[in-house]
Amino acid sequence: MPAPPVSAADERDNDDRDYVNSLARGLTVIRAFNRSRPSMTLSDVAKHTGINRAATRRFLLTLVREGYAETDGRYFRLRPKILELGFSALSSMTFSELAQPVMDELAESIDEMCLAAVLDGDWVVYVNRTVTQRVISVDLDVGSRLPAFCMSSGRVLLAGLSNEALDRWLGELQPVKYTVNTIVSKRKLREQIIQARNQGWSIVDQEYEIGFGSLSVPILGKDGETIAALNVCCPTPRVSPRAMRTEFLPRVQDAADAIRESLPDAYHPARDQLPAGYRRR
Repeated sequence: MPAPPVSAADERDNDDRDYVNSLARGLTVIRAFNRSRPSMTLSDVAKHTGINRAATRRFLLTLVREGYAETDGRYFRLRPKILELGFSALSSMTFSELAQPVMDELAESIDEMCLAAVLDGDWVVYVNRTVTQRVISVDLDVGSRLPAFCMSSGRVLLAGLSNEALDRWLGELQPVKYTVNTIVSKRKLREQIIQARNQGWSIVDQEYEIGFGSLSVPILGKDGETIAALNVCCPTPRVSPRAMRTEFLPRVQDAADAIRESLPDAYHPARDQLPAGYRRR
């Protein structure tokens, strides 16, 4: 015999059983505190939340006992420990989740595709990308691997290495001349990478593919270490290297700073956030 259909009332009952009303009201009490109301009496909190005084008192005293709030006997205020709740959620997010909203906003402001990349041996691996409505755009997906030595993203990532590590990397490199613009001299490559380190950005003009250039800046962790590169790649007939530097660079730098600010302390996502299924070589 087939099971009877589930009515809308039954679905609501199931939803209600899964809903913890006391937790929801406790969160409402926490959200009642803000910049304009950093300190409130019990009556104030009850008024702003719409919760009766008895229940509000229980929620507030629970927060005090757990160390998330304090009181002088009349006024209640949140303590810094309350930030742990936000940091716990933030630290559980991947680099991609943290960077994507900032990258989407950047891409919309400049109307070009943006990518984030990490260094993996001789390659840069793209871990984030935005979608563009442009008819002509770069055909790169998350997980794509391109040679680091001729990519602006690769050069800012290599700029984050120590001089000794960079020299070892260059010593093992076997550069390939992809276009007439590709720099294959290791001496010149080192100069370009050191320049990227000193100025904090890199622009590469058609070194991997004719008709496309790119601008990259490093994304730094809270400890100042380079953890990824923020990259804008676009067709050169539409955007010249000069336009990248004068029009795009300030906005790309601001976006990289915004991503850094969103990262919790001691957050090291770069090589742990490669796309699922990707195997390092």
